Amino acid sequence: MKRQQLLLIAVLAGAGGACGATSAEDNSVSQQKAPAALRLPVEGELPSIDGATGWPHSLSPFRRGLVSVEPQGAEVAADWTNVRSPESYVGYEHTETFASPGGAVLTRNRVYAIPTQLRLNEWALAGDWAVQSEAVVLSKAEGRVAYRFHARDLNLVMGPVARGTPVKFRVLIDGQPPAAAHGVDVDEQGYGTVAEPRMYQPIRQTAPIADREFEVEFLGPDVQVFDFTFG
Repeated sequence: MKRQQLLLIAVLAGAGGACGATSAEDNSVSQQKAPAALRLPVEGELPSIDGATGWPHSLSPFRRGLVSVEPQGAEVAADWTNVRSPESYVGYEHTETFASPGGAVLTRNRVYAIPTQLRLNEWALAGDWAVQSEAVVLSKAEGRVAYRFHARDLNLVMGPVARGTPVKFRVLIDGQPPAAAHGVDVDEQGYGTVAEPRMYQPIRQTAPIADREFEVEFLGPDVQVFDFTFG
């Protein structure tokens, strides 16, 4: 009953009910002020409890408004048994596995290419990018980022260069649309939109988990990518 009593007190406090009354006279006054759905029991009267739920019947209008909050996207616990890819920052101060031919030219724009084959946990750029200290920044449309990974989930921290300028993108996994392996931020064909700087989840696979090659193509310029995470 402790949980139910606390819930009743919280609802009454939010509704402006009098929770401090102890005398029969005060209790009568409180019942006149409280909504009909929150009729307070008189002294010695036990509340009527719904045997199926354990909630007082008087709280049923409020109970109907409650919902179960399930974790979504990157909030879902990682599948650590299948994670063989580490978090990977792509700015030049932290990256270690950049594989585009010729390496990175720091802070200046350059046209990059993706090699024909990436090893596990290598990543590469294609198109006109500037490799900055904390991010890579796309200068022209149709730039791509590729990463070979092993995990159930692939998440990408990214955002538009300027707020209010969303950029559409499309992702592929092993050269194909993700279909059932799409994450919460893309559809089955792999299309999504970068609208604000945050973590996006383009890929959530089902078993079996194997080495896969992820690729994202940005259909417009002025987007920045910061970090890959896996789960």
